[in-house]
Amino acid sequence: ALLCRDLTEIALFAKIYNRQYRLLKAATPGPWTFILEATKEVPRRVSHPSRRTIGIRIPQHPVTLGLLEQFGAPLLSTTLIPEGEADALNDAQEIAERFKGVLMGVLDSGACPATPTTVIDLVEDPPVVIRRGGGNPASLGLD
Repeated sequence: ALLCRDLTEIALFAKIYNRQYRLLKAATPGPWTFILEATKEVPRRVSHPSRRTIGIRIPQHPVTLGLLEQFGAPLLSTTLIPEGEADALNDAQEIAERFKGVLMGVLDSGACPATPTTVIDLVEDPPVVIRRGGGNPASLGLD
């Protein structure tokens, strides 16, 4: 998923139509990942290979938002689930120890929530909830 600062930045990387815009405006920032149709600005290696879609988030964590502001561009995001394991790592010290020599650095701003984001496919009409997580789809009129 791409982490973006705001809806304006999202529009550079995803096609947003009126029905999608209203839902995005109501839900962001927050614990949501939205699947949208990718624009030509998105490199093929980052978008879904057959659908040309991209996951987009506007996070609400102040450190992440500060990084996005300082960097001035979206950041690629992923959940760190080591190969052969089922659970994501969310403790900076554990990540630094386990991946010493592989990562150039780890920014510790506290443990991430263990609950993943809720993923909603906005390419579909009506939208489809792909994964339930930190965001309650009912709060957006979805179920």
